[in-house]
Amino acid sequence: MSNVLSQDEIDALLAESQGGDSGPTQTKAPKSGSGGAQRYDFKHPNRISKDQIRVLESIHRHFAGRLASSLSAMMRAVVDVDVLRVDQVTYSEFIGSMAAHPCTYTFQLNPLEGTCIADFSPVLTFGFVDRVFGGRGKGLEAEREVTGIELSVMDKVSNRAYKELAEGWGRIIEVEVEPSSIETNPQLIQIVPSGETVIVVTLEIMMLEVQGNLTFCYPYITLEPALAKMSGQNWFEATRLKTSVRDKNTLDENLRNVHTDVSAVLAQTNISMKEFLSIQVGDVLITDTETVVPTRIKVGGVEKYVARPGVRGKRCAVEIMSVTDAQDVPPQS
Repeated sequence: MSNVLSQDEIDALLAESQGGDSGPTQTKAPKSGSGGAQRYDFKHPNRISKDQIRVLESIHRHFAGRLASSLSAMMRAVVDVDVLRVDQVTYSEFIGSMAAHPCTYTFQLNPLEGTCIADFSPVLTFGFVDRVFGGRGKGLEAEREVTGIELSVMDKVSNRAYKELAEGWGRIIEVEVEPSSIETNPQLIQIVPSGETVIVVTLEIMMLEVQGNLTFCYPYITLEPALAKMSGQNWFEATRLKTSVRDKNTLDENLRNVHTDVSAVLAQTNISMKEFLSIQVGDVLITDTETVVPTRIKVGGVEKYVARPGVRGKRCAVEIMSVTDAQDVPPQS
């Protein structure tokens, strides 16, 4: 049975269509905010979260501290290294921001795949060279390419940076930095397609009269396998574990260089003061210790081991039987 509209319903429909029909219905775009649409730039996709960016900053802050100490010893001057920023850009934007005559190295972070870039600004490069050859570390104002002798100096600087970089990354993933090549023309370096996302870490280095930047470029495809470990919780756990292991290794290394006295208590007896004062060369003292009773070994005056006395070659010796406390040592009879 079909539904039939009443006259009142027909009049209501006609009135609505005559008074409100002004064209197709338009909807307002939601305002950007926490509950609305967000702007998204397809040319600059944020493929790394803010949490992972903070972990990258922490990695390179640790690297900056170690690099500052290493370069200070090499340059015989105070060198400060600070992390300026961590950015996500396209590779073409990174290449376009480089100086005309940089000192740029490529390297691999094995076992991660892909090629990374370490770029020393020209003023920093010439400042290091000037300092190594006895100058005040003053940067060169004229723009020119780096000579072969200057490159040999920078090779030593870059090798130190690679060593400290591997240590910095070691809190997240064990890597080995493998140098690849050096280039002074950035347009000839093509590690990824121009539109590929790269992560750029910029560090500021200050030494005497020179101030310049050291910039690292990591392709996203290189860091992708390690991104899962770059959460705040994983970084905290890894840092705590690395710190405890490092502290233990430091203590072990320091203790190996400590000298202490080790003595063996072979026998003991009680005598009177009168007997002690009358002892002469050739006298024989009868002890209360039998030859079959293990002896006690003292380290720094503290009983630590139980041992068996004997001879090795032409020397008297003791054989360690166990590690024990003083109360566990068998009584001497």
